[in-house]
This record gives sequence, structure tokens and C-alpha cells, in this order.
Amino acid sequence: MIKLLRFLLASAFTLALAFTSLSAAAQEAVRPAVGTPLQAAQKLIKAGKYREALQKVQEADDVASKTANEKLLVERMRLAAASGAGDMAAATRAYDAINATGKLGGAEKLRIIESIAGGYYRAKDYPKAIDWAQRYEKEGGNSAQMQTLLLQAQYLSGDTASVTKELMAGIAADEKAGRAPSEDRLKMLMSVSAKQPEGAAYMLALDRLVTYYPKKEYWVELIDRVQRKPGFSDRFSLDIYRLMLATGGMRTANDYMEMTQLALQAGFTAEAKEAIEKGFASGMLGTGPEADRQKRLRDLTMRKVEEARTQAATKEAEAQAAKDGNDLVNIGFNLALSGKAAQGVKLIEQGIAKGELRRPEDAELRLGQAMVLAHNPKSTGVLRGVTGNDGAADLARLWILLGRQKR
Repeated sequence: MIKLLRFLLASAFTLALAFTSLSAAAQEAVRPAVGTPLQAAQKLIKAGKYREALQKVQEADDVASKTANEKLLVERMRLAAASGAGDMAAATRAYDAINATGKLGGAEKLRIIESIAGGYYRAKDYPKAIDWAQRYEKEGGNSAQMQTLLLQAQYLSGDTASVTKELMAGIAADEKAGRAPSEDRLKMLMSVSAKQPEGAAYMLALDRLVTYYPKKEYWVELIDRVQRKPGFSDRFSLDIYRLMLATGGMRTANDYMEMTQLALQAGFTAEAKEAIEKGFASGMLGTGPEADRQKRLRDLTMRKVEEARTQAATKEAEAQAAKDGNDLVNIGFNLALSGKAAQGVKLIEQGIAKGELRRPEDAELRLGQAMVLAHNPKSTGVLRGVTGNDGAADLARLWILLGRQKR
């Protein structure tokens, strides 16, 4: 919005200066009765005194029997003064008079229409701003700022359906052409569709913001929305924290504590160690009335990490000998979380191949996540194959987005 307002102000000022030129007078004679007040108007416009300039323009216009050239100069000066003064009715009449002469070049005409549309927008006359912005497009204008003005004017006039349609079409066109949709357009789509935050338009905007502009605040909202979806299973609580940690979304000391405990319960000691250490490094843990409890959890985590290290070979041998692949999947995922992602992927694949899994979809999710951590280009295909209505498929989609950031 700030960029748009700056553009509108600059456009009006540029037009005002451009139209103060009296160079045409050198080609055809202009009588002093007309030229003198126009020259005075020119000086007033350059000084920013637009209302006084309009009065001088009127003095020139009151001269009888003006030539065609004199009339043209009067209207050009009127347009400049009226644009600067915000008198859009006078500016519009001046434009119509100038345009009727057939002496306006294409670029100059677009510049005038652009300024008039901006003037109506600044005056909050959104229907007329829309009319002139559309006229600009019909005349062949393709300024991104004017497209934004049109969308903003439509939105502010209450025509959210048109804005949503235009924004979604523009986003689709950008992606088809291999361009990233602008962040401002995506944020505008979110704003327009905010009354239906679970609708397709809002979620598309949020998804694309995370895709192309992966800022923490966008990730926080997207993760929160996935967690709040009806039917989302509590067994994926650790997955939520895992994404929060990866995207900078940990907000409280309890987040770090809860994640550490859940990771320990799941047997993911490397992840528990990462969570508790980052909590202390952030300054959220280790101080205040809960400091002793937090330090005890850190000590417990370190003991569990050491136990897991000494038992790793035995546990893997037992998992290889088991009739099902559940333990292989868990051990492989823990390896991936500990920085040995490629090795972890192989064990998860072995576990899936062995079969008899308690939750096959969860195993596929773990495989896709481990592949992301291993920077394996096949991760997207694996994650796209994860299905289900309990949260697994939604988490897979978020890991696809996360994977794009890690490449």
C-alpha cells in the first residue's frame, strides 16, 4: 500500500511538471492575454500552488476568440494544475478536451490516464478510479502499479469477487510463466479472502507465501492451520514441533520442553538433544522458576543419547531380525534426525520392504522426511504419495515445501 501511494503521488507530480511546458507556443503565436496568465500558472505549479494556478488558467480561458493552439495550451495547463490540486472533475474535463484534438501521443495519453486514476484513488472515489484504471488497460497500459491500483480500488469498493478472480488468475499466469507471484499480490489475496480463512483462495495465498517467501510468520500460520484441521491426530504432535523448530516457530519455553519430552518418548534421542540444546541457546530455557526442571530434562536427555549410542548396534540387529519393519523405520528416522540422513533412508526403506507395519502411511511420511533431510530429489514424489485424513497427508505437503527451501 505504501509503495502504491508513493507511486500515485509521484505520478501526479510528474504529470503536473510535464504539462507546464509552453514549448508549443514557439510554433504558433500565443497572444499575451493568453500567454501571460499561463506563464504565471506555470510558475505557481512548479511552486506547488495548484489552486492559485487554476485561477490563472481560468484568466487565460476567459479570453475571447482563442485559437485552437491557445485552447490546447489552456487545457494542458488546466490538467496540470487540476491534477496537482486534486480537482479530478476539472482534470477529467481537460483531458477530454485535449484528447478530442487528436494530438495526444500514446505514451502521453497513458501517463495522463494513469494520473487521473491515481487522483480519483487518492480522493477515495473508487468507482471512478476503477473506470480510469480499466481505461488505462484498454489503451494498452501494463504498469504493475496500475494493476495494483485497480485491484485495491475494487477491493475497497467491496468487489472482492472480482479482486479474488483477478489475483488468482495472475498468480496462475505467473507460475505458468515460471515467475514467482509478487509477495504483495499474495498478501492482498489473503486480505481479500480473510473472511473465509479455510477457503481455497486464502489457503492458496498462504501456501504460495510459504513457497516463495518462506518467512517465519507465514510458516507459523500455515503450521497452526494444519494442526487445527478437524481430524488431525494427536500422534502427530511431535511432527508439529519438528516443523516449528525447523522454521523458527518455537515461541515459548514450554514448546522446547514439550518437544524434548515427546522426542524422548518416541525414541528419537538425537532430536530431543537438538530441541533441548536450542532451547537453552535461545535463552528461553535455563532461567526463571523452571530452570532446575529444565536442567534436569537436559541431563536426562544427555543420558538417553549416550544409552542410545551404546545400544545402537544391538537395536539395529534386533530390528533386522524382527518379523516386521516397524523398528527399522524408527531407527532409520532417528539416524536421519541425527545427521545421518542417507543411512537413515536406507533403513526406513528396508523397514517398509519388510512390511507388517502398524501405520504404513506414517512410514511413508518418515521416508519422505528423511529424504528431505538427505536432500534426496525423490523426496517430493514419496511425500506426494502419502494419503489419509488424519494429518499425514497435510504434514507431507508441508515437508515438500520445507524440502524446496533446503535445496
